Amino acid sequence: MEKEFLINVSPSETRMAVLEEGKLVELSIENFTTQRQIGNIYRGKVENVLPGMQAAFVDIGMEKNAFLFIDDLHDERGQEGENIKSLVSISELLREGQEIIVQMVKEPMGNKGARVVTNLTLPGRYLVLMPTVDYIGISRRIEDEKERERLKKIASRLKPEGMGLIIRTAAEGIEEQELEADRDFLYNLWQKILKKTKKGPVPSLLFHDHDLLYRILRDLFTAEVDRLVIDDLPTYEKALELLTVLGSHLRSRVKLFTGSSLFTVYGIEQQIEEALKRKIWLESGAYLVFDQTEALTVVDVNTGKFTGSICLEDTVLHTNLAAAKEIARQLRLRNIGGIIIIDFIDMIDEESKKKVLDCFATELQKDKVKSNILGFTSLGLLELTRKKTRPSLREQLQQSCSCCEGTGFKYSLETQTARAERRILELGAERAKDRALLLGVNPAIAALLIGPGGNRLSLLEKTMKKTLFVRGKESIPIPEIRLLAAGEKEYIQSLALPVKEGDELELQVVEPHLNNPLDGIARVEGYIIDIESAGRMVGKQVKVRIEKMFKTYAKGVLCD
Repeated sequence: MEKEFLINVSPSETRMAVLEEGKLVELSIENFTTQRQIGNIYRGKVENVLPGMQAAFVDIGMEKNAFLFIDDLHDERGQEGENIKSLVSISELLREGQEIIVQMVKEPMGNKGARVVTNLTLPGRYLVLMPTVDYIGISRRIEDEKERERLKKIASRLKPEGMGLIIRTAAEGIEEQELEADRDFLYNLWQKILKKTKKGPVPSLLFHDHDLLYRILRDLFTAEVDRLVIDDLPTYEKALELLTVLGSHLRSRVKLFTGSSLFTVYGIEQQIEEALKRKIWLESGAYLVFDQTEALTVVDVNTGKFTGSICLEDTVLHTNLAAAKEIARQLRLRNIGGIIIIDFIDMIDEESKKKVLDCFATELQKDKVKSNILGFTSLGLLELTRKKTRPSLREQLQQSCSCCEGTGFKYSLETQTARAERRILELGAERAKDRALLLGVNPAIAALLIGPGGNRLSLLEKTMKKTLFVRGKESIPIPEIRLLAAGEKEYIQSLALPVKEGDELELQVVEPHLNNPLDGIARVEGYIIDIESAGRMVGKQVKVRIEKMFKTYAKGVLCD
């Protein structure tokens, strides 16, 4: 099976796509303002102990306290998990105000805080160090018994006293010397974390896991991956540098994409769009319907336009088999967790049910997130659970629509702005000879695209090596980017600015200046007018004289 990783880097976010046989199966997004928190280690303080729930809430410095269940609490007396739960109350193990070291295993979602554990893990390239438990584990994906035995003996020698080691899949065939180096790195990292626990404020962050690129190379980029394609030169060079340490034999599989829009060329953008839709069409003409709630997802299978050619039972079987493969892919891609109910088309033959179940289980084995298939109910519904550790794709890219009170979804403004940036980068590549571009966008996107003080627009200009002018127009739909003009900077600037020095205009003050509340802000086609001493006139119509012009804003004064 051909497997590829694609990394797309833009000014706002980094996206990583996993392709199997050319189809998108996983998507990871890391926004530069909201980084991943799973794996972070905190020095926290116990805020509440709830014996009735056998749980505690821990302050780790976030908006909501983290949740610590008794099964995830390591007992210094050598007991843990179910043994603790059956023998003692959590109030015997924790007290309010107690300092505690915890690791996040589930990010905050909606109105729920993060979930944390005290059994810590530090992942490396080949090993995972478990500082709080005495244990040796071998990845189940290493199937050769002789290799498992060899690695187990090495782990026994390398394991620090009183600690645990897990051998990762990437360790298969690796010499003991390299494994020892990985062990030493993780052990030294743990010693540094221990030093931080003895000083500083509570709560505090003790360890932050690496960025998306490093985690991909460390955790996912193995010999099973045929290619890693990156569309950003600095990121490509950084990947090669990291692989010198993490796996030099994989450097030849890293490729630099020099064309325009990596995700568009590979058809990823279209597949992301499809993964956010309620209805998914199969090649046969059948279709799936996904209804997703906070804790439960229901998938309905329908024959649609597929009529088959032999008999009803054969048509149903072929539809359900195709649906099983696509549902498994969509669960990974959409990152759906919790309880999942699948309503396959009714099958009378038990052999047909077994074929569909086996096919579905085989496809789920490709998923690194743990699933548990419970089987068919008496109503013919297939039940399963899938571990939920981070927000779903829909929660990452979309927000509830204010117009329909959450019954429908649309792209968030930040995501729309990121999409606008990618479209602008494509326009820049298409107009390679032009030194400046004048772009028309909706005012809601224009403000985010320009950014505070024009810093976001400046970063985009630096990336493109072009001068950009943005004009806001209410008539332009939010997703759309229009190229209004292109050419030399002086000519485009003369077209771009909607006002000129000396103009006297009737304007409405829409808000006070963010950094100087004494001044007021008005807008002309998305262009900002900073009006001196108009901060208290929000909502009023005033006469303004333009005193000085700048690229993204103008200074104005109130006329007598």
